[in-house]
Amino acid sequence: MSVKAAQNARELLLKEYRGVLSTHSKKIPGFPFGSVVPYCLDGDGRPLLLISRIAQHTHNLQADGRCSLLVGERGAADVQAAGRLTLLAEARKLHDGAEIDAAAARYYRYFPQSSQYHRVHDFDFWVLEPVRWRFIGGFGAIHWLEAASLANPFAGEAEAAMLAHMNADHVEAIAHYVALAGLPASEPALMVGIDSEGFHLRIAGSLFWLAFPTSCNTAMQVRQALVQLGRAERWPTDGEPGR
Repeated sequence: MSVKAAQNARELLLKEYRGVLSTHSKKIPGFPFGSVVPYCLDGDGRPLLLISRIAQHTHNLQADGRCSLLVGERGAADVQAAGRLTLLAEARKLHDGAEIDAAAARYYRYFPQSSQYHRVHDFDFWVLEPVRWRFIGGFGAIHWLEAASLANPFAGEAEAAMLAHMNADHVEAIAHYVALAGLPASEPALMVGIDSEGFHLRIAGSLFWLAFPTSCNTAMQVRQALVQLGRAERWPTDGEPGR
């Protein structure tokens, strides 16, 4: 397995937050059924979905949990030259109360407007358990990858504490990250996720993932990376900053 391809596939899944969910049609057996869904990654690095019980794709998953999630680079001028990932997975509805609470806390940071869907309408959380990945990094860069671990070492209280601290005490630093990465500044950004490779910002309903200069395995390393970015005059990595 190409280590670089696996890293690029992982980053694409982190950068994007919506894709095409393909399920086995229950109404017309034998045909695939595609629908657009938002997602974020849960603490174990699996795509987390909040979907309606009356949606066709939900009925399909209840009959057959085998599915795929297609994710591509947003805004690509040439979709055939851009990176894209097809994640083959087994979908599972969450039933355990603690698991649902953890999913809700995470998902609503990314998609706060969805909290009303869950409370008022019949929506449920599902996770996609990865089986294999098909990653295309551009013309000729085609790879089958085994399901890789995307577990977030900070998921839970550690991540929540870091996010609360950044959003309360370091608003200017977050604004600096936005400017440094050339992101839209139509509204103040909120930091909504931190993982070992970078962090997510939410700006006016859109999500952006920015890579750290180096991987971080401890909260202290995250702090050092954020301080480094706060003092930088340009993004200290090669190419795009992960957006």
